Amino acid sequence: MNVIETYNLTKRYKDFTAVSNLSLSIPKGTVYGFLGPNGAGKSTTMKMLLGLTRQTEGEFMVDGKTYPKERMQILKEIGSFIEAPAFYGNLSGEENLDIIRRILGLPRSSVDDAFELAGLTQHKKRLARKYSLGMKQRLGLAGALIGRPPILILDEPTNGLDPVGIHEIRTLIRSLPEKYNCTVLVSSHLLSEVELMADEVGILNHGRLLFEGPLEELRRDAASRGYTSDNLEETFLRMIEEDNERSEGKI
Repeated sequence: MNVIETYNLTKRYKDFTAVSNLSLSIPKGTVYGFLGPNGAGKSTTMKMLLGLTRQTEGEFMVDGKTYPKERMQILKEIGSFIEAPAFYGNLSGEENLDIIRRILGLPRSSVDDAFELAGLTQHKKRLARKYSLGMKQRLGLAGALIGRPPILILDEPTNGLDPVGIHEIRTLIRSLPEKYNCTVLVSSHLLSEVELMADEVGILNHGRLLFEGPLEELRRDAASRGYTSDNLEETFLRMIEEDNERSEGKI
């Protein structure tokens, strides 16, 4: 069963097409790695799924619900982390999350639960402006996790983290489907990072889907194209490079 499905999803800004005829199928209970270089259309796609920007054409369904008809029901099922999370610097981390909790109508215990899931419990009383970049990323993740939503949409959640922080967030994301039966859509521009946590991947370039499927299928696809299938990062870069050349009419 697919939790998220898009059908020819397209977003245009005047003469620029950010996302073009995108058809995704994201299975329930998986970590789906959404890959592409900066500017590929990943964030725009995620914003459309969250109703933050309206598609120009196409449609999508989330957990069997259609947008925009069932927009509010869709949003109640999704926890999200889009771009750099914004917080009130003069409030503690706990107070910031409590604002989200009250908006969502969740019990008080959900704040402590989210802090524990994000590994931030010992810092919840600290003012948000005194958080390090890594702690702010974790606080954003805690905000997405509050109430344990069945679907998580995470846009580059390891940005700005040191190697230890990246490993911890990656391990957390990898564990989430098994921990509480959720589905995670996580974007990155690094296949080497996604490879360590994703079950399936979708590769985007210039708003177009170049590949979708399990990592093993990507390896087979790489071998059939004559790429080095034991180095998926190289495969990813070659796919992007060939698509760019095709777009420029070089091949």
